[in-house]
Amino acid sequence: MMELSKVYRKALRVRRALNHPYCTAVIVAAGNASRMGGTDKIMAELDGMPVICRTLEAFEQAVQVDEIIVVTRKELLERMSELAAAYSKVRMVVPGGEDRMQSVMNGLREASDKTQLVAVHDGARPLVTDEIIARTIAKAAKFGAAAPAVPVKDTIKVSTRGVVEATPDRKTLFAVQTPQVFDFELLCGALENAQQKKLAITDDCSAVEAMGMPVQLTDGSEENLKITTPIDLAFAEAVLKGRQRL
Repeated sequence: MMELSKVYRKALRVRRALNHPYCTAVIVAAGNASRMGGTDKIMAELDGMPVICRTLEAFEQAVQVDEIIVVTRKELLERMSELAAAYSKVRMVVPGGEDRMQSVMNGLREASDKTQLVAVHDGARPLVTDEIIARTIAKAAKFGAAAPAVPVKDTIKVSTRGVVEATPDRKTLFAVQTPQVFDFELLCGALENAQQKKLAITDDCSAVEAMGMPVQLTDGSEENLKITTPIDLAFAEAVLKGRQRL
């Protein structure tokens, strides 16, 4: 752990001296959409475009992002490649793995040798803004790991058997979003560590936290939702129409 920390700190010093660290976005779109009632959330139409195209468009327009790797289900490789051809930053479309962690690792393997930062983003978060992308990349460039988040509004209860066991202080709770941005070598090492130790992680931040590395939070947005259910898709449509009226 100490040896990795020394290498990591040295990498940070080198990167901070650069004006523009090379950033690869890994867009993870390999889920099975089990809660969408049979609708493929990645290919579902959102105001005239597939959800994944809305997502790719956001990263295509982000000046801080240099290249994009798309990770998708094997049966969608051909269709996804056709859609991705419209975006100049897309370097490659690759098949996902057995779980999200393996899918992210598949994407990381195809990143350019120039990659210094990696931004991992859910393909089903099509409403991410340029401001969120820019803020998170800038924070990760400075500290090595960052993710957008929003404060939790509801009171949260901890329960394992249907009985309340604890009520955490809501002021300390945040819902973490994507893109989650990291030093490239840090994330690769963290995911390998999680895989070797068979850690149950729910996002990439969890893998980095398991290495004892801090993750900085940046301002997310309620609009940066992940489409998981049909209601989310309807809400996303309303958000887009609202943006178009501005």
